[in-house]
Amino acid sequence: MTPVNPPPLDRTSPPQRTDAWRQPAAGLTEGVRVRVLRAVYGDRRAAAELLPRLTDRQLTGTDPLPTEPAELAPALLREHRAEIRALPDDTRLLLLVAAADQYPVSTDAFLRAVVAARLDTRCLDAAEAAGIAHAGAGGVAFRDAWTRIAAYETGTPADRRDVHRLLARVLRGEGETPSRSWHRGAGALGPSGRLAAELSAAAGTAADTGRLSVARTLAERAAALCPDPAEQHRLTARAAAYAWRSGDGDRARRLASTATDDALSGVLALRAGNATEAFDALLIGVSAAAPTSSDLGAPPLAAPASVAPRAVTPSTSRTPTPAASHSVAPAAPAAPAAPRTPTPTAPRTAAPAASRTAAPADPRTLTPADPRTLTPADPRAVTPAIPGARTSVTPSTITPPTPATHLLARATEAAIYTGDLRRLREAARVAGRLGVVAPGTLGGLVAAFDGRYADARDLLKSAAGRCGPGGDPTVLIHAAIAALLLGDHTRAVTATVRAAASARARGTPVTVPQAMEFRAYADFWTGRPRAGEAAATDALWQAHATGQDNGACHLQAALAMFAALTGDADVCRERAATARSYALARGLGLPAALAQWALAFLDLSSGRFAAAAARLRALAGFGPGHGHRAIRHLATPHYVEAAVRTGDTRVARVAHADYERWAGTVLSPDDLALSARCRALLAPGEEAVDHYRAALDLHSRGTRDFERARTELLFGSALRRLRRRAEARDRLHSALEAFDSFGAPHCATRARAELRALGTPAAPARTAPDSSTATLTAQQLLVARMAADGATNREIAARLALSPRTIDHHLRGVFTRLGIRSRIELVRLLAESDEPESG
Repeated sequence: MTPVNPPPLDRTSPPQRTDAWRQPAAGLTEGVRVRVLRAVYGDRRAAAELLPRLTDRQLTGTDPLPTEPAELAPALLREHRAEIRALPDDTRLLLLVAAADQYPVSTDAFLRAVVAARLDTRCLDAAEAAGIAHAGAGGVAFRDAWTRIAAYETGTPADRRDVHRLLARVLRGEGETPSRSWHRGAGALGPSGRLAAELSAAAGTAADTGRLSVARTLAERAAALCPDPAEQHRLTARAAAYAWRSGDGDRARRLASTATDDALSGVLALRAGNATEAFDALLIGVSAAAPTSSDLGAPPLAAPASVAPRAVTPSTSRTPTPAASHSVAPAAPAAPAAPRTPTPTAPRTAAPAASRTAAPADPRTLTPADPRTLTPADPRAVTPAIPGARTSVTPSTITPPTPATHLLARATEAAIYTGDLRRLREAARVAGRLGVVAPGTLGGLVAAFDGRYADARDLLKSAAGRCGPGGDPTVLIHAAIAALLLGDHTRAVTATVRAAASARARGTPVTVPQAMEFRAYADFWTGRPRAGEAAATDALWQAHATGQDNGACHLQAALAMFAALTGDADVCRERAATARSYALARGLGLPAALAQWALAFLDLSSGRFAAAAARLRALAGFGPGHGHRAIRHLATPHYVEAAVRTGDTRVARVAHADYERWAGTVLSPDDLALSARCRALLAPGEEAVDHYRAALDLHSRGTRDFERARTELLFGSALRRLRRRAEARDRLHSALEAFDSFGAPHCATRARAELRALGTPAAPARTAPDSSTATLTAQQLLVARMAADGATNREIAARLALSPRTIDHHLRGVFTRLGIRSRIELVRLLAESDEPESG
């Protein structure tokens, strides 16, 4: 079976050696490089041919890449077609039947077609002798994807139509309706409303069974055959949505450019464009997709009077925070601007005129996921987000789920990515006025923004609780976000892993990288840098391959955090710079703030307290598009530590007060532990000891193992200064052991320095007696394994989205730590270190 989309490239084996591709590819961004190779089925010759044909906007990733084979590698196709034309006529006919059966929709009807047409399969011997294709148990196996495409294109249009009609006649089995419809449509001479309707229905059937690539092809063919321009635009929008959900970002963007649809444009902008523009388009889509009061059988929920936004401070207290403080949220402005509620308008499509709030004929065109599968199974998990409303939810307040619910979830994500949380109130107003059921994350964040922290906690807990197996990926991702806000990292990991698994099972790989974006936070806090870095690196490749550059930016920032934790300063700075450069150009406050925090944490763990405090102070002043309140909240304990070390205790106390109020409301053991640690840092002398002990007691009930080790380090240092040598030694040894196990050398170095100050010999870095690679960092080990597999420095840099100079730095570090001088020795050492594992 040959899929419509190119198969994923092997990211472990050495790529093909093609100098013609290597030189021009060196100047490409990682996202474009991955997408180019994916578009040409991994063929480096085709990639080398395609690059000179790309425009400047395509080379920078601004415009989508070509998607048709004739646009990708015409010279390579001509070469393959010439080979096939040299074969006998009967052989070419068999290859045409096989190619039509496989491309662009795999229908598995070749053998039946051969029997029905009384063709002689012995004619394939000539193709096998030429190395073009060979017969297999299930049909014909072509030499490569380009040969298969050339075999199809070599046939005349009349021959292709005849072959498609033949295949349609033999496809009569149960469940083969989409395949039969495809061949009927491919064999049509011209426009046909009847065939277009048949193909449209078949596309829906294919989408329902998770075959989104097939659904896209069917919908695209239906649009080509449709005689009605308005219906043609609607079918094109459907095809674009199917293409996006199946992971074909370039084709989705090309199709979307010919079908004006606010909702679809918003989804694409959310993942690959300006997230602020995405929010506006999605909110217009919510208004267009919302059912009218007559549809609901009851009047829509009315929005209450305007409620002035309050500071989002973690407490039930609503006292404003001084504007100059490094708080979890700044004080509310004196006169907040009125929310810009978009006027409900009909979607900007060429579809026939309808009621301004009527749902489209096919809701699948609205979101990159089928609304029928996105609908929450339990309506109690969501509540209309009406500013000023209490948390109570009764059946009378719940409206039937609609496609607008899922567009509202995307709009919530857009506000989260930009960091413009004020716009969440705008989304809440639209939801309340239209009677749209809002996700719990939206209601929880609006409640926090209004100062209703108990309500925020309850709404977020309700959303976080929706992480059962087999759930909808969007609901699971929102459950993970809510769990992270509540400090429940175990539940966040569970939700993200299940979201990725559910997305794969439903045939929507586009959702997998987004789930892994939020898993990275939990991996960082729980002290799993190696596993987290590996998962984030894989997700980064998937984000690039599916055209989700905004998600790739977020993952770059997450990888900067892991590099800060493992002490890879060069990698941390390079990834942070890449993430911030992209994020600031597109208004993505979340990755921009995360990258800034990564740099600050690197400074803090290396003892550069003034630099860390300056970065975190700057983070507090960044507005939407440049910063993010959630990151400021997470970074508050680190800021308090840096500020205390630099003597700026006044601002540190204000920042801690906000953090403590939130921790006291949410009652997360980890947040309470970090709040107690902040009190210890701010307390004088002996008074700090009780706070440190309280913090460690709370840590024992939480999951932030890495922060527990840092608390022990700070406690041991305080005990040393109080001349409690025995207890200080125990705490410092415990912290050192934890840092060594986490692979955090900078923090381990500080623990050893404290032990030496006690006069206690510090143990050297722990290494496993049977593993010579235990001294390598996570990034160094990854680079070493790729180098041992035969990849060049430039190829490793391309796979890891780093510069060749950084890879060279890592390899020199690997050689120095292992005491070797060549790659041959590296291969031997890695093989020896892997033997115990394989055994």
